[in-house]
Amino acid sequence: MSTPPAAPCAFTLGPSLLFCPGSMPERFGKAAARADAVIIDLEDAVAAVDKPAARIDVARALDVGAAAGAAEHDSEPALDPATTLVRLNAGDPEELEADLQALDDAGVRHVVVPKAADVAVLDRLHAAMPQAGLIPQIERPDGVLAASALAAHPAVEALFWGTEDMTAALGGTTSRAPDGALRGALQHIRHIVLITAAAHGIAAVDATSTELRSRPRLAADAEEAWASGFAAKACIHPDQVEPIRRAYMPAPADVERAKALLAAVPSEPAAFRFRGEMVDAPVVAQARRVLARYDAGREHHEGRGRRRRDSDEAE
Repeated sequence: MSTPPAAPCAFTLGPSLLFCPGSMPERFGKAAARADAVIIDLEDAVAAVDKPAARIDVARALDVGAAAGAAEHDSEPALDPATTLVRLNAGDPEELEADLQALDDAGVRHVVVPKAADVAVLDRLHAAMPQAGLIPQIERPDGVLAASALAAHPAVEALFWGTEDMTAALGGTTSRAPDGALRGALQHIRHIVLITAAAHGIAAVDATSTELRSRPRLAADAEEAWASGFAAKACIHPDQVEPIRRAYMPAPADVERAKALLAAVPSEPAAFRFRGEMVDAPVVAQARRVLARYDAGREHHEGRGRRRRDSDEAE
């Protein structure tokens, strides 16, 4: 009987990770409530002149969220550190140091490291924020070549990648073909990120889609990401959250099959017949992941229902 593939680490953020500019604190609570986790961006989404104020706002919102124990607060913006990722200015040493100073006591638990390529930057971040899991975002060719070294860092909890910076760095003009599919080079890089993350036993996060008009394309991208093994998918607009969640929620037929398959597993490890096909350990592992994703999605929806009821009662 073959050995099942190594399962990714327990990455509980997702499946929808919604970007929100760090310079817009008025949107923090809404973004956090809408998605499974929010990526507060202090890098590309914030103009240089606005970065000092954004750092203060993000640090304050994390402090309030930690004190309140939730991602919302009655009087001022709040962010739950458990479900907040902060994207720092990792590509600019001076801006990065300013980020670290401003967030020193903010209890940041998850850090997105954009344009990641240098393990020394991860060392610096881990030394400054030993409590935080690091998520290198591979957005340049040198990051692709360094992917394995980045994934091997002990503080790294996932690999992430980006399309538009990568397209520019490759000398390309568009990330997608006329039919909406990713260009071949980007598909190759996406696969490298997924395979590298799996080889190191960590999660992989799929890139955003900048196309806001095509729901079918986003749904197809998200379904492919879930089926291929990406633990989560990032998005840039609240309207993209639900299509991602739906794509990551296994269909009833898939849930029924997974339950029946697991119920048929023999007491002694061995390959066995199930509904006309031979099944062994890797297929059993896939069935377990389908049920784990189903249970996680169901718990999320039940949690949202409880929060809505509590809110209605409070009113």
